[in-house]
Amino acid sequence: MHLTENYKNLSSTPLSGARGASTILMIRPVNFNFNEQTATSNAFQNVEFGKANASKAQETALLEFDTIVGKLRDIGVNVIIVEDTLEPRTPDSIFPNNWISFHEDGTLVTYPMQAENRRLERREDIIQLIERQFIIRRKVDLTFFEKDKIYLEGTGSMVLDRQNKIAYACISPRTDSKVLNSFGLETGYKIIEFDAIDGAGRAIYHTNVLMCVAKEFVVICLDSIPNERLKVVESITNSGKEIIEITLEQMNQFAGNMLEVFGANSSQYLVMSSSAYYSLNKNQLEKLEKYSKIVHSDLSMIEGNGGGSARCMMAEVCLERRD
Repeated sequence: MHLTENYKNLSSTPLSGARGASTILMIRPVNFNFNEQTATSNAFQNVEFGKANASKAQETALLEFDTIVGKLRDIGVNVIIVEDTLEPRTPDSIFPNNWISFHEDGTLVTYPMQAENRRLERREDIIQLIERQFIIRRKVDLTFFEKDKIYLEGTGSMVLDRQNKIAYACISPRTDSKVLNSFGLETGYKIIEFDAIDGAGRAIYHTNVLMCVAKEFVVICLDSIPNERLKVVESITNSGKEIIEITLEQMNQFAGNMLEVFGANSSQYLVMSSSAYYSLNKNQLEKLEKYSKIVHSDLSMIEGNGGGSARCMMAEVCLERRD
């Protein structure tokens, strides 16, 4: 077991709450590479890129990981790092938000995963690590849905409006209505489900590549929602958040895969990859910077191989700390 805990400057870091997270869990990769088991349903993975970069994927991904962790710690975010293990082989363990989520009322939820090798990412020692530092009042285990071959991959499948307890989710092979409704019943979240497609007409595998819900705004690719756009827009508008639209091309650069976090002195930061940042135009950046300071970092290897970006790497620990 290799666990690395960082609780530096806890006194200056506010408690996590419905506004967003000041503590996040991240998994440091030891065997990162292209995952063939997930590629059939994730069009954001680049097969040719994966083949061309197989020999240096782990080394480069580790550098990208350590760099973004350093930037997060520099702004006062409390980052809990857990080292991955060589066995069992889990090439996507760098994306922990798909198998676990933590909630303000003390609930911990574990999720059913489509790819068999991703189910191996669920680790009891990680849960115990969090439990030693934070209060967990209830555990909800949805993994039994795997036997029915239906799935819900955490805050990849869902984008949570924690303030208003709304879960936005696009239906896909990774996100099933039945499991969504079970999550809603267990947690009290209202479910807003819809269909979303990319420019080629394929179902988008995870909702968190097309939208990000922050405290005061929502970044969203409405062009990816052809039929139920009005329902989604009305829900966001009624929640009082500003809608900041991105295009399909910007979505393909992971401009929807962002997460708002809280650093030192309760400052708001929006974390994204450099590819996402440089895809945005001046007007979009100005709108975002009204609310949050932007932190971006190069994640090209992680994006090309894993089909996920900055938001996927961070599991928010929205729990009450133990004394």
